[in-house]
Amino acid sequence: MTPAINEAKKQKIQFTLHKYDHDPSHDSYGREAVEKLGIPKEQVFKTLVAEIDGGKLAVGIIPVMSMLSMKQFAKATGTKKAKMADKSQAERSTGYVLGGVSPLGQKKKLTTVIDVSAKQYDTIYVSAGRRGLDIELSPDDLAKLTRGSFFDICQE
Repeated sequence: MTPAINEAKKQKIQFTLHKYDHDPSHDSYGREAVEKLGIPKEQVFKTLVAEIDGGKLAVGIIPVMSMLSMKQFAKATGTKKAKMADKSQAERSTGYVLGGVSPLGQKKKLTTVIDVSAKQYDTIYVSAGRRGLDIELSPDDLAKLTRGSFFDICQE
């Protein structure tokens, strides 16, 4: 069990776990999930940690094949600018290692923004807190659990 799975169970939301053998030589964790689980890439989302004004951290959840728009993300978080957090900041704040960062069960509750594209699916897939483990849940449940909001945060 991971903190992400424990949180989903505690909140009694509907979810499905999907496990696959993680290959450490794979260059993209999200692409690996798409390939090994045989699911549409548009439904697999990655969890990114960014630094916003004043050194605060925030989470962006976007499709794995997309790039986070720092301008849009700053706007969504009500700040002037955003940049990717460094690896150690992200891992320390979330309690997860890169490639296994889940938006659920993080050590610190961070402002969370989910790309609006998630709303077009009944369910999406995000990391369940470990490389090789994804959790499938509804975008609305994800927003509820993370206290997240929906906003267009991907680069065009």
